[in-house]
Amino acid sequence: MTKNWLITGASSGLGRGLTEKLLARGDSVVATLRTHGALDVLRRQHGDRLEVAECALTDVDATRTAVGRAFAAFGRIDVVVSNAGYGLFGAAEELDDAQIARQIETNLTGSIQLIRAVIPRLREQGGGRIVQVSSEGGRISYPAFSLYHATKWGIEGFVEAAAQEVGPFGIDFVIMEPGPTRTNFGAGLDRAVPMRVYDDTPVGEIRRALETGYFEFADAAKTVDAMIAAIDSPSPPLHLALGKSAYEAIYASLTTQLVALQAQKEVAFSVMERA
Repeated sequence: MTKNWLITGASSGLGRGLTEKLLARGDSVVATLRTHGALDVLRRQHGDRLEVAECALTDVDATRTAVGRAFAAFGRIDVVVSNAGYGLFGAAEELDDAQIARQIETNLTGSIQLIRAVIPRLREQGGGRIVQVSSEGGRISYPAFSLYHATKWGIEGFVEAAAQEVGPFGIDFVIMEPGPTRTNFGAGLDRAVPMRVYDDTPVGEIRRALETGYFEFADAAKTVDAMIAAIDSPSPPLHLALGKSAYEAIYASLTTQLVALQAQKEVAFSVMERA
């Protein structure tokens, strides 16, 4: 059975991969992007099964217009993929105010406003699925990515709460958490002006690792296939780690947190009011 999709950030990376594979199997897609003409070839190949809306996720009015256009084009949207976003690299002290504002406005506020825009329409049609593309960085943290982590941890918290709110209406969520993946994410990083004082710190180590390509990458096409398989399943997990790096890093972090929490039980219980 074919599906109708709304995908943001579809001009490149995982969003582009999703759009291509879904169209190839016969589904219909409304794709949003900022780059004019980026999907022209796909439009010629797939005709009216692909609708393109040019808008930036930071423009709330444009986002709402794109959502309205998506539902008007196909009558029903089965899956909404909130994928648009980028990374901001630099120690917290190195970042300037404009970089911080853009990161939050795009990755966090933009994703929140997209989800808020689609919820009433999904509720009115009797349900649907919302996919938030997050990152392993929504469950763990690395130095020099503090603002990126703030947005990814933030959107995951928002989604977990919203999922509880709209579950009774037949709307569910999947949070995708890829680790380093062979896309153009690195090329699209917004980088702060480096301060030499951080050269011999963990920030400097991460900076050098990015320059040398030290990280172990997942295959983008396989990642897209795994995402589609999970979305197609009747009961996908709320969180889905994608890639060896993501799984191992999230597992280690959660295990460490659980051990630390268990050690706090006596103190936690000690502050309760006595009956």
